Amino acid sequence: MKIILFLTVFFITNSFFSQIHLQLDTILSKSEEPLKVEKIGGDSLTTSFVISIKQGVKKHFHKEHSETIYILEGQGKMLLGEKTINIKKGDYIFIPKNTPHKVDVTSENPLKVLSIQSPYFDGKDRFLLE
Repeated sequence: MKIILFLTVFFITNSFFSQIHLQLDTILSKSEEPLKVEKIGGDSLTTSFVISIKQGVKKHFHKEHSETIYILEGQGKMLLGEKTINIKKGDYIFIPKNTPHKVDVTSENPLKVLSIQSPYFDGKDRFLLE
């Protein structure tokens, strides 16, 4: 009984607190889909994704989530609140909750981003505006 309890606690603990190491340049490098989202990690406080965008993302907002974006590849124009900004590889963008945002890809290659949502994001807190 003690062994079963130990193994149960061990596997539950490791599934919630395991570390992840990834090379982001290899994730979604060959995606042909217009929009491809790959969850790469998360817990109850945050969720991380790598997203490949061929054309754009429609204008939307998140009521309960902030989003941090780091541009890994490509270029685009992003509507962020009331401003339109040019984005490119190496840019960092913080989007507070309730902030309308959208992206149009301007590069020949897809825009590839690291997106970190807080708290945990299951896809339901996305409200389209167009």
